[in-house]
Amino acid sequence: MIEIRFHGRGGQGMVTASQVLATAAIMEGKYAQAFPEFGPERRGAPVKAYLRIDDRPIYKREPVVEPDVVVVGDQSLFVSENPLEGIKGNGILVVNGAYKAPVKTYYVDATSLALKLLGKAIVNTAMIGAVVKATGVVGLETALAALNKYFSGKIYELNAQLVKVAFDQTKEL
Repeated sequence: MIEIRFHGRGGQGMVTASQVLATAAIMEGKYAQAFPEFGPERRGAPVKAYLRIDDRPIYKREPVVEPDVVVVGDQSLFVSENPLEGIKGNGILVVNGAYKAPVKTYYVDATSLALKLLGKAIVNTAMIGAVVKATGVVGLETALAALNKYFSGKIYELNAQLVKVAFDQTKEL
């Protein structure tokens, strides 16, 4: 089983990112679960989302406390909390912007890409591309097909382009 914990701020779409990746895993014949944890429900407040993917049914229902992968959509969260808490020794950090961490780290400038393509700093789809590149947890084409279940028309096209560009621009630090 791979366990992924997403950290972001309300309005960045990290909950949707976890759901899209869960849908992609299911489309590939895997089992998956994705669910959020909210604090004060307002735009800008810290948000966590959890994702588990396995080849067998998943019976755990609690939050991911020892993630294999941590996804951080907003680096300011490193000031107010510790997104890397509990990460496994061989864990992977996927982060919006370059960040030096004591684990294998992949980064992409998701904010700049989102602003350029969407006109808004909604980084979820860029982070989907980065997670797929960093982990290979699902295929890129499957992630794009899953995204099409959440968005349609021009919104889908822009977000699919953002996934692809972020995938291409994600680098290991």
